[in-house]
Amino acid sequence: MKRMTMLASALLVGTMLAAGGAQAKSLVYCSEGSPENFTPAVNTTGTSFDAARPVYNQLVEFERGTTNVVPGLAESYEVSPDGLTVTFKLRKGVKFHSGVNGFTPTRDFNADDVIWSFERQWKADHPYHKVSGGAYDYFNDMDMPNLLKGLEKVDDLTVKMTLSEPNAPFIANLGMDFASIGSAEYAKFLQDKGALEQFDQFPVGTGPFQFVDYQKDAVIRYKAFDAYWGGKAKIDDLVYAITPDATARYAKMKAGECHVMGYPNPADLEAMGKDEGITLMNQAGLNIGYLGLNVKKPPFDKKEVRQAINMAIDRDSILKEVYQGAGQKAKNFIPPTIWSYNDAVKDYEYNPDKAKEMLKAAGVENLQSDLWWMPVQRPYNPNAKRMAEMMQADLAKVGINVELKSYEWGEYRKRLQAGEHQMGLLGWTGDNGDPDNFFFLMGCTGAREGGQNISKWCDQTFEDKLQQAKKLSEKADRTKLYEEMQVFSKEEAPVVTIAHSTVFEPVSKKVSDYKVSPLGRHEFYGVDIAE
Repeated sequence: MKRMTMLASALLVGTMLAAGGAQAKSLVYCSEGSPENFTPAVNTTGTSFDAARPVYNQLVEFERGTTNVVPGLAESYEVSPDGLTVTFKLRKGVKFHSGVNGFTPTRDFNADDVIWSFERQWKADHPYHKVSGGAYDYFNDMDMPNLLKGLEKVDDLTVKMTLSEPNAPFIANLGMDFASIGSAEYAKFLQDKGALEQFDQFPVGTGPFQFVDYQKDAVIRYKAFDAYWGGKAKIDDLVYAITPDATARYAKMKAGECHVMGYPNPADLEAMGKDEGITLMNQAGLNIGYLGLNVKKPPFDKKEVRQAINMAIDRDSILKEVYQGAGQKAKNFIPPTIWSYNDAVKDYEYNPDKAKEMLKAAGVENLQSDLWWMPVQRPYNPNAKRMAEMMQADLAKVGINVELKSYEWGEYRKRLQAGEHQMGLLGWTGDNGDPDNFFFLMGCTGAREGGQNISKWCDQTFEDKLQQAKKLSEKADRTKLYEEMQVFSKEEAPVVTIAHSTVFEPVSKKVSDYKVSPLGRHEFYGVDIAE
């Protein structure tokens, strides 16, 4: 009761703020969880990225509702003929926000901010490198420490990046959240105060909305930044009403207490589609929900055991009950909506009898294992607990006795990435529309302790093709390698591919020009709302 009262009070304050200005407009987004902090570089979850996204820009960005790369803080860039140097021409006159902790910028955005933001993640001696844990998973998993050879300020509005080798996904990767640009001046302001941790708690950026305040597990408030380089946002006040339960989010939608919500229950979609006050937007998801099998823990190091588990799980039943038809069974790790998808790959059939035979032949009987399930809804998995229960029942039929486990979302991710599990549910929504952004999750860099490859599978044949594909500029050449990688990884079976979901987003009829992101983002710049 106390929590609900706190949330109601916070939303009332946000409404009063919006009502205080002439023709002020307020939009409320019912989000599903609390951010870990507000610096994308140190996070890996969509929840945290969504919370930071209104505040920040990147050098290049994705056109809203697409995977098209467009200019951001860099108005242009030039790649050298050998692919080893990228020179960015920075946008002039870009303003930073003021901070809620007394910071007032004295200069515009420049090359120093770009250098500072990348070196925080790259250089161990950077004063902020160890702040907030110092784990830069995206930066590391994109292999940036090895790829970046040099980072140079040519002048205030020019930055040159030198690479150790050509890298086809590099520019698209820089549109991802980990490459958000912070203020070096703000960092120095906090350093002088001895309050470095505030950088990640009270964000300052160049984005369309300024951070106002955050009440954990309740509400985040932002206001439109009048001096935004792209022009002031159409809405004045943006409120994230943190509401973990999907049923509660829908109730707020119906009551007019929020205008956009994420991750609806599949069971509610029919009613949402008939609701006269709601537009139920949808598109095929650029995603994959999967079960990772930790190859570092026997007997999951045996290919035959992993193949048997693929055959033991009734994915058709999971698709029907968990996704309720809002998706399709996944046979590949990349979705069919992305280029290089190999439709010729032969999927595993549901065959518990054959699975049982294979386990016995591999010397595995009465296996005891854990199976971890996510405590939150994600676009790729609307109900991980129910999915885990169905898998538990399926695996019991072939002699695998499963204990179900879960943790708080941040802890869950941390422990999975450390490899504590035997089997674990997770998934992925593509960050940039490039197949490499999926396949790195099976690569050797991601398989390190703390990396996002939760199966910890590192195969040199796969890795060689992954690295080679990055260096090629022709899409047809890259496609050939990716098609081969899909065949190979299916045979090796480090994961059980479950489903590619359809993404649904209920939006109030008062809202105009909201776009569903293929990258799983929730973006509010450019969105309008009727009074």
